[in-house]
Order: sequence, then structure tokens, then C-alpha cells
Amino acid sequence: MSWIDDDYLVISSTFRKLLMFKKISLAFLAVCVTGLVFAVEGPNIADNTSVITPTNNVSANSVIKNKAPENFDATALKNKLASMLGLEIERVRPSAMPGLVELITNQGLFYASVDGKFFIQGKLYGLGAQVTNFSEESLAQVRVDGMDKFSDAMIVYPAKNEKHIVTVFTDITCGYCRKMHEQMDDYNDKGITIRYLAYPRSGVKDRSGQYSQGFKDLRSIWCHESPVEALTKAKMGSNVAQRICDKPIEDEFNFGRQVGVSGTPAIIFENGMMLPGYKEPEALLTLLEQVKTSG
Repeated sequence: MSWIDDDYLVISSTFRKLLMFKKISLAFLAVCVTGLVFAVEGPNIADNTSVITPTNNVSANSVIKNKAPENFDATALKNKLASMLGLEIERVRPSAMPGLVELITNQGLFYASVDGKFFIQGKLYGLGAQVTNFSEESLAQVRVDGMDKFSDAMIVYPAKNEKHIVTVFTDITCGYCRKMHEQMDDYNDKGITIRYLAYPRSGVKDRSGQYSQGFKDLRSIWCHESPVEALTKAKMGSNVAQRICDKPIEDEFNFGRQVGVSGTPAIIFENGMMLPGYKEPEALLTLLEQVKTSG
């Protein structure tokens, strides 16, 4: 189903990821749409659906000038979506597209009509002189805020001559996470400080509702008196001595899911840009320098 309304083209597709919602009904599915939302400002529509990073010289705050209608009730919208979908909505604000509001939730970024009758799971792009990924810009800010929140709970491998800092969601069972860790000296020698957040790929709990082994192993490493040493040994294949303490492993995992992490490693730059997957030291340094140069 697709339609054109004024200057906006909305391309919808089948609603996906239904498992994240606990209370969705067939009646509500009839009015929910999923897909990409494009804001069209000119005749040249570039095919650039692979854009995953914020536009370097355009910020979301500088572009979004729309305001919600005076009678818009953000609290009522939060309550409605929480009741129907089981979502915990942290923030509601106008999006770049008139009539559409942006929802930052515990399950990620979504959109809804201001009257709450339509719900969209997808990305919002602006098509003007260049493609602007408004969704990624919003998520980038959420990542920056989250990295600040968890800064004291990270396992850090600092570069002596620090030029860049990256935050990496990691797991000890991940082959490319191990490969990346094996090259830690090379990253550090190039001025890249690596900060780790925990992301148990097996999830926090297993099917029986008990904490997964992956969660317990990461918790034990973060609880170790020397977590830097413990993580290195675990990634080299050593057994993990089980420990229990108050570390935000589950919160870090949930933060990762909220900002689009679906696997490890997932690398986040200081500006909130996320790079899924492994990058060898020289290639990562090149990307970091490019981002730094572009501002």
C-alpha cells in the first residue's frame, strides 16, 4: 500500500518485528503501517536507502522546525501506545514530517500520527540537496546520552596517545569480538581508546526464564576485581569464574537493543554514529579521521 499526500511520499510494507509487542491486536494491525518515510523537497529522488549515518553537516535540531499542534497531548499518546503495544515511551517530539511525531521507546525509535491513530516502524529520510537520515540522527543522540550514562560501567583499554574513543558492544562468544580484542595493542598504538559495553548475544534470560550463561559470564567479568584482565583472558578462551555483583549488564544490553544493536561487535563513535561489525585498526582509524575532518 502506498500513497502520496502533498509533498510527502510514504512507502509502506508489511508490519515486522511483531514479537516485540505484547498486546498488539488484529484491529490495531489494520491501521498500523511499517516502512520508509521520505520527505521530498525536489524532483531528483536519489536511491540511497543504504544510508545509516547522520548527515555530517546537517543536524536534526537545525532541520526540524515543525511544532506539534496546540491541542496535541503527548501524555495521552504515551498512555494509549503503552496500553495497546506495551511500549515504554521515554520521549515524544515533533518529527521533520508535519503531522508525525517521533517516539523514543525502550524498544527503539518509532513514529506515530499526532492523533495516535497510526503507528509507523521504519526510518524517516529527508530528500533535498542530499539525503538526510533523520532517524539515525535521533538515534545518534540517544547513543551519546546512553554512553554518558554508562561511562562508569565500561571496561576500558586506553590509548596512551589518545586521539579517538570508540564504544563497542561486545560478547566473549563472538568470533569477530575476539579478533578485534586480539588487535587491541594495534588500536591503542593508533590512538584509539576502546571502551566496552556488555551485550550477551544469547540474551539476558533463557527460555526457562533463568539468566543465560552468556549473561552470567559477562556479569562475572564485569564483577571481577580486574575486569580488564578478566575480559582479555575470557576472549582468549579461558573459563570464567562465576561472580555475582551489582553491575548494569542487563541495562547495557537493553540500551544496545534500543539504539539498533543486533549483533556484536557494534562500534559507536563519539558523535553517536554506529558501525555494525568488525573493522581492522587501520580501516577504523581512517573512518574516525574522516568523521573528525567532516565535523
